[in-house]
Amino acid sequence: MTNLDHAVAVITGASSGIGRAVALALARQGVMVALGARRMPELQAVVREIEAAGGRALAVETDVEDTAHLHDLVEKARSEWGRLDIVVANAGQYIRAAAEDVTMADIEKSIEVNFYGSTRLVLAALPHLLEQRSGHIVLIASLDGKKGLPLDTPYASAKFALVGFGDVMRQELRRFGIGVSTVLPGRVDTPFVESYQFPFISRPIPPGRVASAVISALRRNRAEVVVPRFNILLVWTAALAPRLGDRAVRVLRLEGWRKP
Repeated sequence: MTNLDHAVAVITGASSGIGRAVALALARQGVMVALGARRMPELQAVVREIEAAGGRALAVETDVEDTAHLHDLVEKARSEWGRLDIVVANAGQYIRAAAEDVTMADIEKSIEVNFYGSTRLVLAALPHLLEQRSGHIVLIASLDGKKGLPLDTPYASAKFALVGFGDVMRQELRRFGIGVSTVLPGRVDTPFVESYQFPFISRPIPPGRVASAVISALRRNRAEVVVPRFNILLVWTAALAPRLGDRAVRVLRLEGWRKP
């Protein structure tokens, strides 16, 4: 999608963090955005910010654990602007637990929000994209979906699943003219990580960096985008020599530690 002007997008988790940054970035490119999140006051504030800058936006109360909500978000975007071009599955929740403490409830909650929440949106939008034989799906995954970090068993499990989902969908939907990009951020400066400290090499990046990666993925139809780019070294190391990847994580303390 080299020309984003007048495209129509739906974005989940759009009231703050990465979702908000993506919404603002797309609106600056001339994209009309339907924003989904549970917190309507914050969501409406994003809409006002977009409209004040001359963009067009719509707020739709959306809980990604409710399939009907995702269908409603898609239908309201299509009703308002007549089509759907971009789907950004972003809503998520950072759920951590040490191996000795992790429970099935932790795993199930993470899968419910971080995996099913994204796949529900994609499946709600997919019939319309197939009918148009065009469009682009962006999955906001995580570096944890390529190299899991200690304490992140629930979160990494869901993100690995999401990366696999995107990998197959990208291959199958190509023949229909539909692009699929998976964005893999490292630490991002959002409320998810505000109670933790991380080493310099894993310091949180601003959400705007991830939004820029989304724009790049759309314009260049990129399969996977790692943000920041140097994190690709960890991905390659873990793929080629898993124990060396484990050692890098331990030495660099990439899992971080709780603030005092």
